Amino acid sequence: MAISAKIKYLRISPRKVRMVADLIRNKTVGEAEAILKFTTKKASKPLLKLLESSIANAKNNFKKDISSLYISSIMVDGGPILKRTMPRSRGTAFAIQKKTSHITIVLGEIGLKKEEKVAKVKVSKAVNRKKSAVPVKN
Repeated sequence: MAISAKIKYLRISPRKVRMVADLIRNKTVGEAEAILKFTTKKASKPLLKLLESSIANAKNNFKKDISSLYISSIMVDGGPILKRTMPRSRGTAFAIQKKTSHITIVLGEIGLKKEEKVAKVKVSKAVNRKKSAVPVKN
């Protein structure tokens, strides 16, 4: 079961948010919190708040143990662009784009990932045994 949380219409450029999101991708929840608390980028505070929200979702809604959670995916998408103008010399105007971001964070369980790998290995070994039992015609 994927545990997720979203921020929509964050008034920071997606390019700037992705820089911080890349720091915490595939990290455990505790590691990610520590990284975000000591990162000096503007996007680290909203991302920390989002991470805490997803942890609260896992704890209250899904009854999961926080120590076994990690960030399985974090997506930063562009939101709507607010278009403004800046007056320049000789009566001209330059366009200003105020960009927004939509951020989605998905948490997964560490133990669950290992169990899935073991199940896949067992299935593939069983398939290989069946193939070797078939006699080969000359």
